[in-house]
Amino acid sequence: MGEGGLSSVRRYAEATGYVLAELLWPTRCALCESPGSLLCERCRMSLAYIDLWKACPRCGAPFGWRQCTECNGFALERMGLGELPYEACVSAVMFDDAAARIVRRFKDAGEQGLASHIAFMVACAIPPGWLHSADALTCVPATDAARRRRGFDHCELFARECARLLGLPFEGLLEPGRARDQRRLGRSGRLENARGRFGALDACEGKGVILVDDVLTTGATLLSASESLKRAGARSVRCASFARVY
Repeated sequence: MGEGGLSSVRRYAEATGYVLAELLWPTRCALCESPGSLLCERCRMSLAYIDLWKACPRCGAPFGWRQCTECNGFALERMGLGELPYEACVSAVMFDDAAARIVRRFKDAGEQGLASHIAFMVACAIPPGWLHSADALTCVPATDAARRRRGFDHCELFARECARLLGLPFEGLLEPGRARDQRRLGRSGRLENARGRFGALDACEGKGVILVDDVLTTGATLLSASESLKRAGARSVRCASFARVY
């Protein structure tokens, strides 16, 4: 059998496997369990989307348009910063119970199909004006331990799709360092854990970069990653996340 015949057999086998899997374990919504999609239209529309007109135009805090409590001088001083290392930050939704369930199903239960849904929401949250000065989209890389545990880099998976939707090249510009799992750490612990965690490649020199992550909690990870990109010569860094804790 020639290469074309083997390719046809492979596609047929994959399609057959998909049909059988749907019959035995039908795709269900991550939130309401209704069959048909990993995130049904009704649940997607009911998420707590952040109104960018009310959010801080610099750090993206959901209600910081007039006076931001997250990136004012006192807040930055507590974090040991004189200014933010990125130009702007946005998030698609608030990190409530629904967003948390989506993230858990994606990251910890291995529902990789949710990557396209998350990518779409992040892409929609990114202001069109960012694209004029953006040369590449990158992501916060998973640690080696997390990649081994999950079997995939969850952030890279949705970041590549987000880049495709925005018409930007995806580039892995950051290298993960050793760090503890952030999820059980408080604000000060997260800041200390993330400080100096990432290495950045010389390929980012002179580029306008959009940096994406799944959840913004204290902002420590994006701060550290942005600092690394700027030290490596990135012209500008703008950040986006799927969900934001507030």
